Order: sequence, then C-alpha cells, then structure tokens
Amino acid sequence: MSERLSRRKLIATGVVAAAGASGLGIAARLADRYGLIPPDDGGIYGVGETMTYAAQRVLVSRHALAREYTRSDISKIAPIKGAAPEDETYQRLLAGGFRDWRLKIDGLVARPSFFSLAELKRFPSESHVFHQACEEGWSFIAEWIGVPLSYVLNLVGVRPQAKYVVFFGFDTNFEAADKQTIKGKWNSIDMADAWHRQTLLAYGMNGQEFLPAGHGAPLRVRIPRQLGGKSTKYLSWITVTDTVKDIGKGFGAGGTERGFSWYAGI
Repeated sequence: MSERLSRRKLIATGVVAAAGASGLGIAARLADRYGLIPPDDGGIYGVGETMTYAAQRVLVSRHALAREYTRSDISKIAPIKGAAPEDETYQRLLAGGFRDWRLKIDGLVARPSFFSLAELKRFPSESHVFHQACEEGWSFIAEWIGVPLSYVLNLVGVRPQAKYVVFFGFDTNFEAADKQTIKGKWNSIDMADAWHRQTLLAYGMNGQEFLPAGHGAPLRVRIPRQLGGKSTKYLSWITVTDTVKDIGKGFGAGGTERGFSWYAGI
C-alpha cells in the first residue's frame, strides 16, 4: 500500500470517526486541518457541505474519471437552460463568428494572457462524449470538443499558491474595485478539478467546431465530474486565485449565493 493511499485512508477514517463519535463540528475542524474546507462552509448547512466535499476528496482519487459514452449515445435533444446574452456587444460578436472575442486569463499566473477563439482552436484538441446532469433533474448526453483546461493553465504558468480557478461568463458585470457586488454568471472549482484530464474548455459540440449560442458560444468549461451548473457558459474571463472570499458573497459561485452547493461532485 502506497504512503499516499495510506494517508488518504487515515484522513478519511479520521473525518468519519470524528463525525460519528464526536459530532460534525469536530469532523469539520479535522477537514480544515487538511485544507478540505469549501467556500460555502458557513451557515446552517455549512458543516454538511464541508463533510460532503472533504469525504469526496479523500475517498475518490483525483484522477478518477467520469464515464464516457459513444457518439451513438448522443441525445437527440440537448436542453438549454437560460437564453444567450442579449446585449449589443454579444450579438455583434456572435454575428462576426467571435473573431474579435478574447478570453482573458489572469490572477496567480506567471503569464497573464488573452486568447482568441482561433488560437484556442490551434491548441491540441480533444473530443469527449459526456453525460450532463442538471441540479433541476433533466440531463442529456453530448459530444464536447475543445482544449483541456490543464493545457491552457500550463501555458500561463499557474503559481504554487493557487487554490481556485474562477470562471466569469460574458454577462458578468462588476466594478474592478468592488467584486462584492458582482452580477451575472460565475463559478469556481478547486485545483483538483482544474488540473483533471477531462476538464475541458469546449468550443465545439456534437461534431461541429462551434457551440450553439444557447450552449455557451463561443466557449464554456465542461467539468464532467460535477453537475452541469458548474460548467459555466459564455466564458470571457478566467482568474486563478488563492481565495474566493473577496468575490461576491464569498461562497465561490453565483449559484451558491442562490442556495445551490458550491461543490457538485457526482
């Protein structure tokens, strides 16, 4: 048995034992000791959120893969939740094939960058057929085409202190000096999911080298090990950070502020 596996089992056993014998509060403090506290650890459900996240991280390998399907499994209908941005800028970019669109990547990186859609498409591409499940109960299977997020993170040079990758949708709106009043679609993941080999910056779908507007054109992130709400659409900005406490209400995602769990592992 490897030293790493033994340590993981020890942590998991400790968290479970503490929860069973001494209460969830002690288990949560043990999770904190090993850096397994999610951004939404406060409030009535905070301890439960911590236990879910900590247990998943110590019991499931960081390299565990989500199930992949074949192209024959692709759903005939791929439901769309929410409409594409209706503002003039997005509609202009859409009409122009997003030639003038750029993805901004900054934060705890050595080389802050802007990437055009054409540049992203020149990077090594992958195609995966994943099941996408929504928190609201509907789901579908689709093929996603894009570049691994890990490849792009390596290009910009993620710094060692990074803990989260934050995704902002095109409709995100806030003043640079006041991230507390952020509006629009945004979400974040930890570095385990950010580096995971199946996490994809998707620009194509179902054999097409483009995304339908309703599915997040020009770019969305696909995180198959989590529920669909984590796969932010209409990406315009990715920032790497060591904390999300200074963004919005500090819960790590816009949806979490409305009552959804930050960690949506499946």
